[in-house]
Parts: sequence; structure tokens; C-alpha cells
Amino acid sequence: MEGERPRSDTVSTTVSSHIETISMGGSVAYDRSFLRSPTGVLLLMEIIFGLLVWALIAGSEYFLVPAFGWVMFVAVFYWVLSVFFYILYLTRANTRITKVPWTLVGLCFNGSAFALYLIAAIVEASSVDKDVHQHHNYNSWTASSFFAFVVTVCYALSTYFSFQSWRTKS
Repeated sequence: MEGERPRSDTVSTTVSSHIETISMGGSVAYDRSFLRSPTGVLLLMEIIFGLLVWALIAGSEYFLVPAFGWVMFVAVFYWVLSVFFYILYLTRANTRITKVPWTLVGLCFNGSAFALYLIAAIVEASSVDKDVHQHHNYNSWTASSFFAFVVTVCYALSTYFSFQSWRTKS
């Protein structure tokens, strides 16, 4: 043990004019400025409200209405991708993969999520029936329908910001 330096558990902070990152032990770093950016806030809202959409449906007897299968597919698919992109942008891993046109990828992702979530929200809202035998299903489906429209608005705003970013970089 003699001659070895004690291990340091300090957190180093790097601040630049554009990016503020925090590195823990040199291996894990995250972009604190992303958390406060419109893109980061919207992506977090999409994750939270998207989780509510599919959790409220999954907690009910959604198999009674075939349209809810489509809503579940859209909600879970885009929730998983949103979590992936959130981690990717938070850790700035996208800056290490330079061959991918990230602004175009973000635009395509947000645009397709907006379009498919809009369809899913309309399908879900039109499939909610007050004459459901169980009151729990009606409440869950109504709440899920509301949150589906909230997520749709979030993806619409993300599409707008992605388009602005793509237009300025092209």
C-alpha cells in the first residue's frame, strides 16, 4: 500500500460558454445545460406523460377494445425511444458519434412521434365508451386519452424546435 495515492472521489466541473458538464470519476458525464434547455424539458415531459398514457391503459382491461392495442404500441414504442434519446443527449454521447446527422434524426423522430401520437390520441378518445361495465376502465381510459393529447402537444413543440435546429444547421 506504500507508494499508492489515495483514491479521490471528487467531482470535477467543466464550464464553457455553451456546455456545462459534470464528470463523476472521469467515466460518467452529463450535460447540466441540457436539463434546462427546451429540448431537455420537453423530452422529460414526453417521458413522464408518455409513461402515464401506457400505464393507465395497461392497468385496465384494454384488450376489450382493439384500438387500444394501437395506442399501446405507439405509447410504449415512443416512450422507449424518448428514454433512449434523453440518455443519449444527457450524456452527450451523440457528440461522439459524428457520422449520424443528429438534427435530422431528431426531426424525423419528433415528426413521426407527433403524427402517430396524434392519430393514437384521436383513436383512443373516440374509443372511450361511457357504457363500459367497469368504472375503473372508463376513468383510466379517459385520463390516458387526456395525457395522450398532452404528449402530442409536447411532440409538436419538439418537432418545431427540431425543425428550427435542422434549418439553421442545413
